[in-house]
Amino acid sequence: MSNPFFRDLHARFDASGVRAMFAPRKPRHPVLRVLLGLTGVALLAVLLVAGLFIGAAMILFGVARRLLVRRGRDPRAVDARFVDAEYRVVRDRDQPVLR
Repeated sequence: MSNPFFRDLHARFDASGVRAMFAPRKPRHPVLRVLLGLTGVALLAVLLVAGLFIGAAMILFGVARRLLVRRGRDPRAVDARFVDAEYRVVRDRDQPVLR
């Protein structure tokens, strides 16, 4: 029922050089292996430190911006749409107390 081309397509792909092109391979020379490993660790450390500094800079920028924006406002200025009031809950004596 199936087409013979599609039936053995998997075997054709495995035998081709396309799979080997994208597969990571370790070098055979031990010194080159160590150098590539140290290069990877150094790259990871640089990216980690850069990410930490960029994150800290973003947080500091946000805090500084918030402080500068609030400094320009009058803290006593109140929006006229809101009413400042105190509220007290009055219980109905006929209702049971919920627990």
